[in-house]
Amino acid sequence: MIQQAPLGLIDKQILWNRLIAVVEEQAQTLQRTAFSTIVRESGDLAAGVFDVRGRMLAQAVTGTPGHINSMALAVGHVLDRYPADVMKPGDVFIHNDPWMGTGHTNDFSVTTPCFRDGKLVAIFACNSHLMDIGGVPRMSGSIDVFMEGLYLPILKIVEGGVVNDTLMELIRANTRLPIETEGDVYSLIACNDVGCERLVETMGEFGIDDLAPVADHIIDASRAAVLANIRALPRGSWSSSLTLDGFDSPLELKAKLTISDDGIHVDYAGSAGMVKQNFNVPFCYTIAYTSYALGCIVARDIPNNAGSLEPRTVSAPPGTVVNALKPAAVVARHLVGLMLPDLVFGCLRQAIPDRVPAEGAGVLWGINVSGPRVSPARHNDSFVVGIVTTGGMGALPVRDGLSATGFPSGVRGGPVEIFESMSTVIVWRKQYRQDSGGAGRQRGGLGQDIEIENGIPEMFELASSYERIIHPAKGFDGGLEGARGVVALSTGRALSGKGRFPVQPGERLIIQSPGGGGLGDPTARDRAAVEADLANELISQDAARSLYGLNVAQAAE
Repeated sequence: MIQQAPLGLIDKQILWNRLIAVVEEQAQTLQRTAFSTIVRESGDLAAGVFDVRGRMLAQAVTGTPGHINSMALAVGHVLDRYPADVMKPGDVFIHNDPWMGTGHTNDFSVTTPCFRDGKLVAIFACNSHLMDIGGVPRMSGSIDVFMEGLYLPILKIVEGGVVNDTLMELIRANTRLPIETEGDVYSLIACNDVGCERLVETMGEFGIDDLAPVADHIIDASRAAVLANIRALPRGSWSSSLTLDGFDSPLELKAKLTISDDGIHVDYAGSAGMVKQNFNVPFCYTIAYTSYALGCIVARDIPNNAGSLEPRTVSAPPGTVVNALKPAAVVARHLVGLMLPDLVFGCLRQAIPDRVPAEGAGVLWGINVSGPRVSPARHNDSFVVGIVTTGGMGALPVRDGLSATGFPSGVRGGPVEIFESMSTVIVWRKQYRQDSGGAGRQRGGLGQDIEIENGIPEMFELASSYERIIHPAKGFDGGLEGARGVVALSTGRALSGKGRFPVQPGERLIIQSPGGGGLGDPTARDRAAVEADLANELISQDAARSLYGLNVAQAAE
């Protein structure tokens, strides 16, 4: 046998970049073939490659932190159940355990060992959101995880290239959308297959039969780069708190962040305990969004992998809302999870105020509606469809917050044309929500105004699961808070942020997503920027005059 020549540093770096390209193609395959609208149109997914020890080497740019950073842990759980030495070519593993995956049962995780010439060389993983996997239709009605649909432990869905038809039949039988759900499972399997094919081709091109040297280089270089950035920050501990709307009463979150030579640690001691409702957060999801928030500060230009994640550590007392224990209800875990970056930024703002944004909407206001396509008498002819609605990002020290963005989730707003084509509803209006961005030297991002009505004379239902209706995003350093979110009917009736509500024929559903907080004194805002906001109708004349101190008449000349 010819001895493989050692890889040089340049070879390792090229291979690292190729791995990132491989997993991006993997993710694009998943997005193009997915049946789920939130995956296909909004990118609610993750894809990545791992070494045989279960360390994440590269993740696709396409995806969300909640999926990606929890996927980084999920492969380890699969290896605990099926060690590498028992994996065979053609095997594929699946699960949707919230505590081992992405935090709720609607997200399926698929893991595929990749072999080259009969030798295990890597492991590919992906996950995505499925629109329906059974459970109670009232989204806010679940009180434990067993009410939230099909619950799959880590199982082998393909063995030696043969699909487990019994398991696939079980999946089909536990969803209101059997065709779409089965299609999404095959989409997940296919995406890993594409990743493996490209990796094997790459290894053949470079003449290597082992990724270990590249894996060690990726992990070691990334860890060192993040630690160098952390060591450039002030040392110490800082605390912050954040109040959320909750269900019947406000929910308080607390965090203490400590920066040391060894890394950054965030502890959530003092946060509210688990709740009866379903916005409890499994710890993997807490880790995911905490790590992401820290990464925005200390790893912006460093690829995300096991090495760059290692110096960012998290703890939370078991039984708190951010470390919920099975069988807690968790299907709406994003309501709390997406707020964790603002809580982390609240700590960092005290240490490095010139690098941290104001609070943002932190929302994915999914408009999830269901109803009959023709008549309630035809029970099987119904639709269950969702579209992602986004809000405003908090203002940054150097620029305005982004408008109508899913930050920090990374999920994009979905096109209304797809939403309408899969249901009977009509979206009459979808536009920026004027004056919703918190005023400031740097303005907060705007939310959206959306108006929806059924196109047939039948009732449809909204399943709402929203935050920032009572407690808006705060501004800082003189900046004002963003606008609160609103859910209402055209009749004037206000709806709760959490529940299931009928929309009768002739009524319109009004959704106004919240805005981000402003940063700095609004009267110090550049006059040209205020005039541009006014001309683009992002702010009203009243706001330009009363909040920003603009002479509207003079500006119009």
